Order: sequence, then C-alpha cells, then structure tokens
Amino acid sequence: MIKKLGLVLFAIVSITGLLYPFIWGQQEQGAQVTDATPEQVAKKPVVEKPRHNVKLPNFAQVTDIKKKKSLFFDFIRGPVEKANGRVREQRASLEIALMMVQYQQALSTTQEQKVADIFAEYGLADEEIGELSLQQALRRVDVIPKELVMMQAANESAWGTSRFARIGLNFFGQWCFSEGCGLVPKRRNQGAKHEVAVYQSVQEAVDAYFYNINTHNAYRELRDIRAELRQAQQPLSAKALAYGLMSYSERGEAYIEELHAMIDHNEAYFDD
Repeated sequence: MIKKLGLVLFAIVSITGLLYPFIWGQQEQGAQVTDATPEQVAKKPVVEKPRHNVKLPNFAQVTDIKKKKSLFFDFIRGPVEKANGRVREQRASLEIALMMVQYQQALSTTQEQKVADIFAEYGLADEEIGELSLQQALRRVDVIPKELVMMQAANESAWGTSRFARIGLNFFGQWCFSEGCGLVPKRRNQGAKHEVAVYQSVQEAVDAYFYNINTHNAYRELRDIRAELRQAQQPLSAKALAYGLMSYSERGEAYIEELHAMIDHNEAYFDD
C-alpha cells in the first residue's frame, strides 16, 4: 500500500514538473501585460503643424553658434530694414506737412489724404491735421534701431527655435486676445485668456512688432527717449531705447540688461 502511494506521489511530482513552465510561464506573461499601465506605454509625440506656408531655416539643427547667428540675422534683417524703410517714407511725408503748416502753406488734397492715412494707421484717426497733431504723429512714426529689433527677435524666439516662431512666425512673443486668434501657451496661467499671435509671413510679424512699439501705451517711454534723442540731434541708440522696454517682459530690469549684453556681444553681425 505504501509502495503504491509512493508511486502515485512520484507520478504527481513528475507531471507537475513537466507542466510547470507552461502554467507559470503563461501567468508570468499575463502579469507582464497586465502591469503595463497606460502611463507606461510610450505615447507618440503630437507634431504641431505650422499655421503658415513659409519654409523656415531649421535653426535648431545648426550647432555652430556663429553660423546659427549669421543664419538668423540674415533671415530677419531684410524684413526689419523694409519696415524701417516704410516708416522713413511716412515720417518724411509728416515732416513736409509739418513744415508747410508752420509756414502757413496749404496741403494738397493728395497730401492731406496721405497724412490722414498715416494718422489712421497709428491710432490718431480722430485728430485734425495741424501742428500739434503732426508733432504727436512724429513721436510715433519713427524708426526702431535694427540692432534692437533683431536682438529682441533673437531673445524672444530663442534664435528662431521657439514653438511660437516655428508654428506661428511670431518672433517677438506678441499676444492677441480673441479666442482662436493664435496659439495657446502651454504654461498659460489659469484664468488667463491671451494667446500668442500667428502671422502668415515674417514681414507681417515684423510690421506688427513695429506697430506695437510705436503705438502701445506700454512703450510710451521708448518713444519719449527716441523723441529726446531726435531733439538733441543724437543717434537713435539701440541700448538707449531698450530702457523703454521695461514693460515688454515680466523680468523688467533683468530683461533690459540681457538685451544690452546681447547687443554688445553681437555687434559684428548687425551690418553683414
């Protein structure tokens, strides 16, 4: 009897040993699948498509710093110079009109329309053409040193690599305030409703920056500094005008100091 019981036990142990890898292997394999939670499964990154049709240089792939800077400045310089050229033409029209008014000469119909159009563009549509309104307009209709514009573009766009620059051609971090007008910042504070504006061309982005600096009340100090330099017949220094950008960044003085340092470190690239 004992001998038979021993044989039975031996048979059970043998069969269990043969089946063990299959039974427990399946359980272990099943555990591996069960333990893979959704958070552990690698998600494919969502590629955000550009909101424009402009083919941008791939600034992020340029590892040589000097080459990256040259590429960026060559890219942004043209639109900046074009914007300043347009402002100079508008300013010349205002200066001629002011001189004629001061000498009590009548403006032609064409001149009056041109001045009226400039007034409307710069937020002075309700002003009648006269000496005071023309002087007020000349404080707004003026150039911005390209060194300052290009350094702000580099700073705000991380040398053309930021999401807002790549997706929305926004090289200056400018906001808009109607729903769907631009890109929603990923780190926008709860309750905030601003978006980062989207443009269809680099020139449009630069022109919007010029309009913002030359009209927004936040940058009145920059326009005052510029007007004082004009009055003193001094050059429009990029570093001097940068002091008028205190409201451009929450960093305040630290932002101005950074712009000054960038201007100093990149002088060699401005006139290439």
